Amino acid sequence: MKKIVYALMATVTGLVLLFSYRTSTVPESTSALADAPSSGVATVPKTTPSPSASASSGSSSTSSGSSSAQTSSSGLTDGTFTGQVANTRFGPVQAQITVSGGAITDVQVPQYPSESGRDQQINSRALPVLVKETVQAQSAEVDMVSGATYTSTGYRTSLQSALDQARA
Repeated sequence: MKKIVYALMATVTGLVLLFSYRTSTVPESTSALADAPSSGVATVPKTTPSPSASASSGSSSTSSGSSSAQTSSSGLTDGTFTGQVANTRFGPVQAQITVSGGAITDVQVPQYPSESGRDQQINSRALPVLVKETVQAQSAEVDMVSGATYTSTGYRTSLQSALDQARA
């Protein structure tokens, strides 16, 4: 009888420990947004022409073009919007969108990790893919790029910040 009680207690203890184990955690990079100043602005080549794609990289939100802002059925206001800097494990990532006619027409990445040769290699491949998918999806719901998880996560976080500004 004692053996059955010990076996039952061990089973219950094992189940409690198994169900209390957390299988996933949120990485620090997705929750860390900061208004850090730009250092060494780098851009990704434009995927489509835009009427006005220049803005100062140090501001958190700028609107260029005409002074009368238009909001379309998509809910996006025309202009250029710079997302907050997302600090990742390998460096800051920042996205800037240009909205024309209520659609995202251009995406720039003023800040991204580029300290090492490996950072440059990864981001020269990942950023054009992320930019292309953003213009196609017209949202921050873009796939992560394999091998560039931290950059992809920071990009999506900053992009969502820019989209939130365009909807405001």
